[in-house]
Amino acid sequence: MGKKYDIVVVGAGNAGLSAALHCAVEGKKVLLIEQHNLPGGCATSFRRGRFEFEPSLHELCDIGSAEDPAEIRQMMMDYGVEVDWHEVPDCFRIISKYSDGTPMDVSMPFGIDNFIDKMEYYVPGSRAKMEEYFDLLREIMAGTAYISESNGHADSNVLKERFPNLLRTGAYPVSKVWKAMNMPQKCCDIMSTYWGYLGVDMDHMAFIHYCNMFMKYVSRAAYIPAHTSHEISNAMVERLRELGGDIWYNCRAEEFLFDGDTLCGVRTSCGEVSCDYALANINPDIIYAKMMPKELIPEREKKLSAARGHNYSARMITVYVGLNKTAEELGIKDYCIFFADTSDSTKEYKNILGGYETNNFNIFLCNNIVNPDCSPAGTSMGFFTSMGSREEWSDLSPEDYTAFKNKYAKKFIRTLKERAGIDIEPYIEEICVASPWTFARYLGVPEGAVYGYETSDWDAMMARMMMLDADYPIKGLRPIGAAGPRGDGYSSAYVCGRLMARLAIRDLKEEGR
Repeated sequence: MGKKYDIVVVGAGNAGLSAALHCAVEGKKVLLIEQHNLPGGCATSFRRGRFEFEPSLHELCDIGSAEDPAEIRQMMMDYGVEVDWHEVPDCFRIISKYSDGTPMDVSMPFGIDNFIDKMEYYVPGSRAKMEEYFDLLREIMAGTAYISESNGHADSNVLKERFPNLLRTGAYPVSKVWKAMNMPQKCCDIMSTYWGYLGVDMDHMAFIHYCNMFMKYVSRAAYIPAHTSHEISNAMVERLRELGGDIWYNCRAEEFLFDGDTLCGVRTSCGEVSCDYALANINPDIIYAKMMPKELIPEREKKLSAARGHNYSARMITVYVGLNKTAEELGIKDYCIFFADTSDSTKEYKNILGGYETNNFNIFLCNNIVNPDCSPAGTSMGFFTSMGSREEWSDLSPEDYTAFKNKYAKKFIRTLKERAGIDIEPYIEEICVASPWTFARYLGVPEGAVYGYETSDWDAMMARMMMLDADYPIKGLRPIGAAGPRGDGYSSAYVCGRLMARLAIRDLKEEGR
């Protein structure tokens, strides 16, 4: 307890693990605090019967191959972390309706050339427009990488000269950019599929944010770890210990301590800890309300919190199934199938907010398609994911709560049978349903909003990234993770943790510490 740390990281989720590792690699004395007895947050696993389930990871983008690593794989290599990756075979299958109401059953491959070829197959005459589109995405990807590497000090002249289209599209949502490009509507319908991964519809999602995610998936494929995302978390913890970092499990951060207006420590359920800086994988609303002196909260932060209001994003509903038949026996051929009533993301988003009666959106994944050995021989496993509205879960009694979870589970299972012709109900050996309140309790996130605040309109990722220095002007304390500048998603969380750790180290250096 008497040891002083350079940096204390609160919360061993993806962003917290990445931040702690970066600080340790840079030679800082680091303490990682975690209220649970396991690392990872959502990046963990749990057992039901003979099945070990992945709680939340669909797939990770920005991994790349061992020979040509992308940002996340390279980051893990820089940290000295080894993970056994399995490559996902295709982008997605989407069973829905085009905007004009005609049936849609589309499967898209990874690889830019492959993707363009398949789009030409589904939308004849689209090749030239898709080639133009990917040229635009390449420029925007390079520009956002430059901004990220600048640690909050991007040169506006460089942006104007090298990345003019980044600036031209920066203030617009996806739908407006597509319209300005005269993108064929059916191409837009197909490319809208990934909107659910960010929880914001195309009329409100920043084009730059979406194109970064979309481009990373299409150009570099997607991967999953061989032994659930808990494999990643464990490997990161082991490496942190090798670098001399400390980890306290079953330890809750209760208050951030200040000497004047500068952070000097953290009061925890295990005692007080002295440090020069804290990186908190906690929603800022919780920090302001419960964990620091009110007089030290800048006026700007109070206004920002009020403006965000109830603008929390993506309250998740997940149904996990262990099946006593193989994927082949059940007729499951796709790793990832999206189901929606319409490819119009704005309408679909409203359907989700309408609650159970109108919410027919879900994503079904079968882990065995990518990793045949993820479940016992002769079995398979998978899960359904959807989003829910805050209101429909607010006032349920314990009895109604259980019934409502099961009602959603039956709906998802029925959708898989009716729309894809895959009947899994007779072969369910284990089933488990997680609601928004499951994630709220387990992760400590308001209303179970695992994505933090919606990255939409004025509060989009690019706006957050461009004002990093002003975003949290409390000396010695920065939030990281879902409510941070990059929003959520596994890859974003790892990158955000590293980015905020860089800023913390920079701040300490500028202060001579």
